[in-house]
Amino acid sequence: MKNKLFLLAIVLSTTVNIFAQQAKLYNPAADATKDIANAVTIAAAENKFVLLQAGGNWCSWCLEFARFSKADKQIDSLIKNNFVWYHLNYSKENKNEAVFAKYGYPQRFGFPVFIILNGKGERINTQNSEYLEDGKKSYDQKKVESFLGLWSPKAVSPETYPVDKP
Repeated sequence: MKNKLFLLAIVLSTTVNIFAQQAKLYNPAADATKDIANAVTIAAAENKFVLLQAGGNWCSWCLEFARFSKADKQIDSLIKNNFVWYHLNYSKENKNEAVFAKYGYPQRFGFPVFIILNGKGERINTQNSEYLEDGKKSYDQKKVESFLGLWSPKAVSPETYPVDKP
């Protein structure tokens, strides 16, 4: 009996560790400069933008945004169809100070903060996540959908707004 309980404890411990590792969105050891450059390359090839979600595994609102976005089929689809999503780490282990400086110190808005890059890697928007919240413990579906839609490649494309010439 003791052997079965010991084996069960090992299996449960391993399972919990696997789920804990999978739950980590942010990697403090990642080379954010290299990863973002790769995301920009992919985005350009796929006619998408890059959605940088800056924050850390310590941030409950950061984790909630990821959960909320994946759980809502419309928002998940908007992200997948229009963005390459990268979780930019900010933690005591790695503050990515040079990257944050490059994008105008967006951490001043708190976390998470969203930075949209075009297919050339240029920052075209920084969004304070506070304006996307539902006033309770999560995010507002309509606000998030609007934010993602208004900053999609199609929304900012000049072809979307043709100018009639006299």
